[in-house]
Amino acid sequence: MSGDEDTITYGGGWLDRAGGLRADPDWLAGQLSSPRLRLVPVWRDQCLVVGEPANPVELTGDPAAGLLAEVGVEPVLLGLDGAVPYFAVDLSALPDERARRLAGADATMDVRALVGRLTPAGAALHAYARGILYWHRGQRFCGTCGAGTVSRDGGHQRACPAPSCGRLFFPRIEPAVIVLVEAPGTPHRCLLARHRGAPEGSYSTLAGFLEIGESLEDAVRREMAEEAGVRLSSVEYQASQPWPFPAGLMVGFRAVADSDEIRVDGDELVEARWFTRDELLAREAAGRRLARPDSIGRYLIRSWLDRAAVRELGANGHPASTPDRTGGRR
Repeated sequence: MSGDEDTITYGGGWLDRAGGLRADPDWLAGQLSSPRLRLVPVWRDQCLVVGEPANPVELTGDPAAGLLAEVGVEPVLLGLDGAVPYFAVDLSALPDERARRLAGADATMDVRALVGRLTPAGAALHAYARGILYWHRGQRFCGTCGAGTVSRDGGHQRACPAPSCGRLFFPRIEPAVIVLVEAPGTPHRCLLARHRGAPEGSYSTLAGFLEIGESLEDAVRREMAEEAGVRLSSVEYQASQPWPFPAGLMVGFRAVADSDEIRVDGDELVEARWFTRDELLAREAAGRRLARPDSIGRYLIRSWLDRAAVRELGANGHPASTPDRTGGRR
């Protein structure tokens, strides 16, 4: 992950989602019959992969048409890359072996296990396919009247067909906040915590889901107070990340605490502490990763390390060793 906001893993928005066209069934049929069609098959939230090292399968031409004809599953439009239409198809109803055979795949893998060998565009594409097909599997019935729902607008809407109901459903997103909290004053320190179930000595940024009636900033303040007993004097938005595991949007903030007092709740968190920049760099040099490499948590930590280095340079009048964007030092 680079330090640029628009390259956070699974983001980028490189496809034209064709919002003004996808409600036209004739246009959709034309895209599905296009010789440029690219089809992304997914099996139970897993990428179908081929080769060694493994790469996700994307079908085109006769293999794509043959798969669609055999399984009879309505594909979902992902979008356009110029004149190239991308669709996703869910093979979850099939046994593993048959799904792999139809897709010409060797195995199935989670996109998070593949991210290191995918381009940013590839990671975004396959995470997008996973997320929207997951939503379709979970929205097969109307939550109001119980009738079976039908897909519309290229898979970007589902509708209840019951005349007495007619409710519309749109892909569900579950927003969560994630925050890098800094202690007031000097030395510059940031707050990381060990969550219940995490290995001893494993620390990460704090996060939590948005609740009804809250702003994102409200959720940041509540989560920090509830889980770590930390009151905040300032909260500032930094970046966001699509996180379709299964349906999240991670909204990243940085914040400054009122004091360095910590009182963990003992439920979500079992330990929390303040780390200096040098302590984090030493942990990383010893082989302890600062966060998942595909996570916005890593972006928040690396951004804080960069800022801390600049501030130390200003205070000391000489260069500080700063982390590069691949996780080393320069």
